[in-house]
Amino acid sequence: MKLHTLIFAAAGLTASVAPAAATTPAVAMQTDGSSCVRALQVERSDNNLFVSMELDFSELKLKSDREITYMPVLTLGDSICELPQVVVAGRNRYIQHQRHNDLADDVRLCRAGKVIDYAEVIPYEQWMETALLSLTEDECGCGFNAISSTSQELAVLDFKERVFAPVFAFITPEVELVKSREVRGSAYIDFPVNRTEIRPDYRRNPEELQKIRNTIDVIRDDADTRIVSVAIEGYASPEGPLKNNERLAQGRTEALVKYVRSLYSFEPSLIKSGWVAEDWAGLRRYVESSDMSEKAGILDIIDLESMAPDAREWRLKSAYPEEYRFLLDNVYPGLRHSDYAVEYVIRSYADVAEIRELIKTTPQKLSLHEMFVLAQSLEPGSDEYREVFEVAVRMYPEDPVANLNAANIALGRDELDRAEVYLAKAGDAPEAVYARGILAAKRGDYATAYSLFDRAAAAGCRETADAVEQLREMERYAQSKDGIKRK
Repeated sequence: MKLHTLIFAAAGLTASVAPAAATTPAVAMQTDGSSCVRALQVERSDNNLFVSMELDFSELKLKSDREITYMPVLTLGDSICELPQVVVAGRNRYIQHQRHNDLADDVRLCRAGKVIDYAEVIPYEQWMETALLSLTEDECGCGFNAISSTSQELAVLDFKERVFAPVFAFITPEVELVKSREVRGSAYIDFPVNRTEIRPDYRRNPEELQKIRNTIDVIRDDADTRIVSVAIEGYASPEGPLKNNERLAQGRTEALVKYVRSLYSFEPSLIKSGWVAEDWAGLRRYVESSDMSEKAGILDIIDLESMAPDAREWRLKSAYPEEYRFLLDNVYPGLRHSDYAVEYVIRSYADVAEIRELIKTTPQKLSLHEMFVLAQSLEPGSDEYREVFEVAVRMYPEDPVANLNAANIALGRDELDRAEVYLAKAGDAPEAVYARGILAAKRGDYATAYSLFDRAAAAGCRETADAVEQLREMERYAQSKDGIKRK
C-alpha cells in the first residue's frame, strides 16, 4: 500500500508538507498561544486517511464539574468530515461518564493533566486532497451547558499528485517561396548486344519504358504541378574496353532522350542528360553489402581509381576469376541502367479546408509550413492534431523542424522511445535542446535535464523557466514523501 505523508512539528506548530506550485503550503496555527497539539501527522493510501497526533493536556486545569470536548474536523467548501472526539473531564464529570457509560463508542475519555496519543483511520475521499484540518474545542459546565466553543486551524492538507507537464516549444517551419520537388527512378532498358538503338517492344522494355512515362504523366497531368526539368543519366557496366563502353553509355542515353522527346512537347532545354561509361560505384555498393568470401580483396581492386579502368577490370578478372564470373552474370546486368529525375514545382495552398483534404490524399504536395498552418487550426492534443505532425515527419524524415515537432507530440503522449528517435534528427536549435531536457526529466534523469534546460535557456528558449520550476517541485514533493522535512 502506497502512503502519502504530511508531518507537522508543533512546538510552534510549524509545518512540513509536500508543496505544490499553485497550492498554499500546509500551515498549523495555535489558539490563544497554547495549542495542545503535538507531532501532527497525516498519511493517506488510495482508500484511507490516517490522522495521528499527541494531545497534551498536562498543563490543563479543569474544575471537577467541567469538561472540554476536542474534535478534529476536515472541511472543504460544503464538505465536512468529523473525526472521533476526545473528552477531557474534571474529576466528577469523569466519574459520571464512567458510571453511566453515556459516551459514544468512538469517543475517548480522559482526565486533565495527561498526554494522550490520538490516531484514527477514515475512508479517503477525493475532496480531502486539499482539505482544512481543524480542531474544535467545546467547554461545558455543570448541567452540560456550553460555556465556550472555539476552532483551531491545524493544517491545510496537500495530497495533489505532482505531474511534470512542461510547455512544449514547437518551431514554425519557414515558408517555401518555391515548392520544388523531385522524383527519381531507374529504368533497365534492354539493348541488342553492342547496339544503341531503343526497341520499345524488346524484352523488358515495355515495362521499363512505361515506368518513365508513368512518372512524367502523373506530374504533368496534375493541375497543381509544373515540370521544370527531366534529367536522364545512362550507365554501362565495367566489362569490356572502356572506349566501347563510353560509346554505348552515350549512345544509349541519347536514344532514351530522343524517345522521351518523341512522347512530349517539352522545351528543348527542359530535358538534360549525362552518361557514365562504367558504373564502378554501383559495383562497389553491391560488393560492400554482400557476404562474398573475397570481399576485402575485390574492394581493394575496385578502389584503385588511379589505375586505368581496363587494367582494373583485368586485375579483378585475373585475381578472382570465380567471383568475377558471378559478378558478370548476376551483378553487371543491373549496372546497365538509366537513372531519371523529374523536377517539378507545386503551387502553394492557403485554404485550411483544402490543406485538410490534401493531407489525407496527397500529403506530398504540402510544405511543412502548410501542414503547420493546418495544425494551428486544430484542437491541440486531438488525434487529428497529432496525425498532422506525424504525417509531416513521414513526408520530411530528415528535416530537423519536422522531427522536433513530432518529438514534442510523442513527449506529450509519453511515447519516450519514439520521441528519442525523432530528437536524434532534430538538430541543435534551442527548442531541440529543451525537448531533450524534457525527455531526460520524464525518464527521471534530472541532472541531465537541468543541464539541458540551462543550455536551452542560455540560447534563448523561454519555456525552460517553467519546466525547471516544475522539476524542482517534483523533487521537493518526492523528498516530502520519503521522510520528514522540517521548516
